[in-house]
Amino acid sequence: MATKKATPAVEKAPVKKTAEKAATTKTTKTTTKKAVTEADIRAKAEEIYQSRLADGVDGTPEGDWNAAEEALKTGKK
Repeated sequence: MATKKATPAVEKAPVKKTAEKAATTKTTKTTTKKAVTEADIRAKAEEIYQSRLADGVDGTPEGDWNAAEEALKTGKK
């Protein structure tokens, strides 16, 4: 009968962590835009109207409203 040789247990080398999990995980930056409300547009249109009057420029309430809406949606001041 043949006898088997006992083999020594293979030692496992410690595994090096080269990068943290957080480094491999993509993070996305989310921006939350506040919805433009009618009250916001109204206040901006009033501001535009007052500025227009002070400068002596002709215009209409509808034009002020449209300019206010555009300025608020595009982030212009």
